Amino acid sequence: MREYLLTLCITAAVTYLLTGPVRKFAIVAGAMPEIRARDVHREPTPRLGGIAMFFGLCAGLLVADHLTNLSEVFEKSNEPRALLSGAALIWLIGVLDDKFEIDALIKLGGQMIAAGVMVMQGLTILWLPVPGVGSVALTQWQGTLLTVALVVITINAVNFVDGLDGLASGMVCIAAAAFFLYAYRIWYSYGIEAAAPATLFSAILMGMCIGFLPHNMHPARIFMGDSGSMLIGLVLAAGAISITGQVDPDALKLFVGSEKAAVHQTVPVYIPLLLPLTIIAVPTADLVLAIVRRTWRGQSPFAADRGHLHHRLLEIGHSHSRAVLIMYFWSALIAFGALAYSVNSASMWIVLGIVFLSAVGLALLLLPRFTPRAPRWAEHLVPPRYRRRRAAAQAEAEAVPAAPAEEEGRARAAAGVPGVNGATSLGTRSRVLDRREAGTSR
Repeated sequence: MREYLLTLCITAAVTYLLTGPVRKFAIVAGAMPEIRARDVHREPTPRLGGIAMFFGLCAGLLVADHLTNLSEVFEKSNEPRALLSGAALIWLIGVLDDKFEIDALIKLGGQMIAAGVMVMQGLTILWLPVPGVGSVALTQWQGTLLTVALVVITINAVNFVDGLDGLASGMVCIAAAAFFLYAYRIWYSYGIEAAAPATLFSAILMGMCIGFLPHNMHPARIFMGDSGSMLIGLVLAAGAISITGQVDPDALKLFVGSEKAAVHQTVPVYIPLLLPLTIIAVPTADLVLAIVRRTWRGQSPFAADRGHLHHRLLEIGHSHSRAVLIMYFWSALIAFGALAYSVNSASMWIVLGIVFLSAVGLALLLLPRFTPRAPRWAEHLVPPRYRRRRAAAQAEAEAVPAAPAEEEGRARAAAGVPGVNGATSLGTRSRVLDRREAGTSR
């Protein structure tokens, strides 16, 4: 565990320290596109955050290769090299997309090629644990097609949910944490060495997300872009494929002499078709809804719009930060709920706890619809948003048209004019009051 934590910390430190220089490079390189109609942010923000995340991945693998116990993963398995090869390819495609906006079909083809590269080096699904049947061996073509499908689905699910500051990196970090606990339990408790690569991948993935989050939280100073979202999606899929398709369910020995019972016991997180969808269920649901919504309108499934789950949370009335926290909550509930159920599926307390937390989550979703107002005598005891006078003043301010100077500033920001905001430019911050106008030397 100490070596896993050391690898995580090194990955997070490298990612965090490189994100600042990468941000300046992205601004100089012009990887700061204009604001689109579907974007939530109001200021042009640089992309290419995936560059720092990729070098964090390389640093984590390099450190793990020189540690006493984790070095055995590289000696006994070719999966770390397969991951690095596929990650390098998908990262290059993402960097080109962040800079030049390449076609969606080209990106899809690149995702399939990256998955194929990993399959050629041994990172593939060898068999499927089917409830009531046991382990079903797959042919080479069946394993290849299923592996490529899982990689493409997971990459696009993470890419589609990357719409708010800190949303994708935070949700993937939560999923990676739950997956790390599950993989570490199989590797350490049951002594199955085949689960060690997946445990390493999830630890490195957590480090990549933790190191990038401080720069990406609202208001974000840099976006990960497709170079980052597709990268972390591929790493997450690689871990799921590694532990699901190459670990023999009967080796768990949950029921001695009964492979069918062992498979049935671990079905909540063990079927490859469910494992990636369980740990990123919210992004996957958003992906499915987006495809259905766009094809129903006669549009391409890759056509961008403002109908994602995080957009709907903003339309309901949630703030940017609250919408992100709500998505975090549901991701953690589903991921850790599945983890707890896999440990003890017979416990009724786990089911009741999941039901109770789901009710809490639904109440948080509907919170803007039922915003209470405190009586006048208790207004000084509650936050400002619950005060009647403040609410009335805010409504009056919204009814007054914006000043010409403010309208001009918004137009310049929407047009992507450099120098209009401090989060995305190298010049002076517009929010800071000029010292000479303020009449003070501070």
